[in-house]
Amino acid sequence: MSALLRSMLVALLIATPSLLLVNTRTDTAQVVVVLAILASVLTFIEYYGRFPSFIDFRFAAPVNRLKFSALFITVILLSLILRGQTNPTGWTTMITTVGDGLGRAMDFPYSPVRLVVLMLPSDTDAHTIALVRTAAGISYMVSFTMMFVFLSMVRLFDWPVRRGAFNVWINLPLFDPTRGDVLERLKRDATLNLVLGFLLPFLIPVAVKAASSTIDPLSLNHPQTLIWTMTAWAFLPASLLMRGIAISRIAELIEEKRRRAYAQQTEAKALQSA
Repeated sequence: MSALLRSMLVALLIATPSLLLVNTRTDTAQVVVVLAILASVLTFIEYYGRFPSFIDFRFAAPVNRLKFSALFITVILLSLILRGQTNPTGWTTMITTVGDGLGRAMDFPYSPVRLVVLMLPSDTDAHTIALVRTAAGISYMVSFTMMFVFLSMVRLFDWPVRRGAFNVWINLPLFDPTRGDVLERLKRDATLNLVLGFLLPFLIPVAVKAASSTIDPLSLNHPQTLIWTMTAWAFLPASLLMRGIAISRIAELIEEKRRRAYAQQTEAKALQSA
């Protein structure tokens, strides 16, 4: 039942922009249905099995729930903002106003939001620039809030050991424990995830701008393209930062356990020699 519910929620997530936006094209709706079914089936298979195959921290709630909630909230808010461009309501107007304020507040020199705005073609109209800034502000704030909530859970609520023992092997199914020292590799992976998570919001717009001279850039005038592009731009770095924080926390627990085991062995040897 849990696997079925998760698969249905994933399908709903992918279909949300098509459901909320007005005048969704038929071919776009067909592609969305196929993607929703595919993602739903993969999610069901993953959560129906007793042991995970590729999803990290499956038994270390609420990491994945927090990620999914932030992703869902971002998609819904951006969909409502774009729906309000053609069918404005009180809710869409309020969300757009808040997003515009966030976007303008984050639009300062060398900020990720400023780089997203600068990656747009020079002939982009003012309305599209304002819409991209608004979407970037909303997306970045939701992702930042997700990361802050998780960091608070780690530092204030002793995640993940508060609910019991943490099993590294089933919560990190893609981590190979046979290649070198586990602790060193966890620390290296944590550092890599933290560095990538910090740099990606800056590197993605720069890469898109650099590639725009040789390939056609994505058209952010299309509502669904704008929704998923801004969502991925904000969510992927925050997700990497969360993963880096989580792996760093696991490395701390393993190091602490080794330290206690070493102290016990030293104490036992001292008692035997005495």
